[in-house]
Amino acid sequence: MKIYVILAFDGEAMENVYVGTDEEKALSLKPDDFENCDALFVEIWEDGEKTDDFRLVEETDNDDTEQDT
Repeated sequence: MKIYVILAFDGEAMENVYVGTDEEKALSLKPDDFENCDALFVEIWEDGEKTDDFRLVEETDNDDTEQDT
């Protein structure tokens, strides 16, 4: 069973803001969901070992960033 740990970074410290098995919920969180949060990081644990970690980045809509020339 995978356990997702979401860590909120405020520029100085990190704090666990979610720990659970719901992948969809864990990966849907955004920095705006938490007070004074600059970034979210994910740790994935299986059988007592950390198997992956990465920064949780919001997907942006490419239509908003493209400019007509």
